[in-house]
Amino acid sequence: MEPVTLTTERLVLRPFEPSDAPAVHAACQEPDIPRWTSVPSPYGVADAEQFVGTAVPEGWRNDTAYHFAVVTRAAGALVGAMGLVRLDRLLTSERQAELGYWTAKEQRGRGYTVEAARAVLRWAFCDLGVERMEWHAEAGNEGSRAVARKLGFRMEGTLRAKLVREGTRRDVWIGSLLPSDRTDVADLAGQPGPSGSRGPAARDATPYLPYPG
Repeated sequence: MEPVTLTTERLVLRPFEPSDAPAVHAACQEPDIPRWTSVPSPYGVADAEQFVGTAVPEGWRNDTAYHFAVVTRAAGALVGAMGLVRLDRLLTSERQAELGYWTAKEQRGRGYTVEAARAVLRWAFCDLGVERMEWHAEAGNEGSRAVARKLGFRMEGTLRAKLVREGTRRDVWIGSLLPSDRTDVADLAGQPGPSGSRGPAARDATPYLPYPG
């Protein structure tokens, strides 16, 4: 798929570029990001360069992951990463995808993650034809769950010993969101179309999902 760009009132969601590597590397030095996501630990400059220079374009080209750099419209500062991952079921009759994200520490608490996610969800439901969006997070990741709930995800339970991290099996929370869960999908994005946004964004907690980087 050709990469797309989405906009909201305060943000631009665009594919990562090679020039984003330093900001990605800096953000991933914060301990909670490798703790709750699948990014390597320690996270080196080469990891960031590989992600923005190879993983991101390959994901778009091969329809395996659609990664967005979330940046502020005012200054172009990196807010975090967001995207649709585990797309192996999107191009089949299952029409499913999974939402993943992380947010830089200094950008948390401003509602950016919820605002960006609403734009991605609207794009996924309206333009890509997603019929079921999933959310996964390691059990205990309260920040991520709080954001998912603000987005309307319904908590479906716990997948026992689903995730293997550092040689230990860990439980995973799962939630889902369907187009029919909201009477107006455009309202889900807080905006009338793929670009632009209306209304105040809900404030986000510290959000993380299993997200490659």
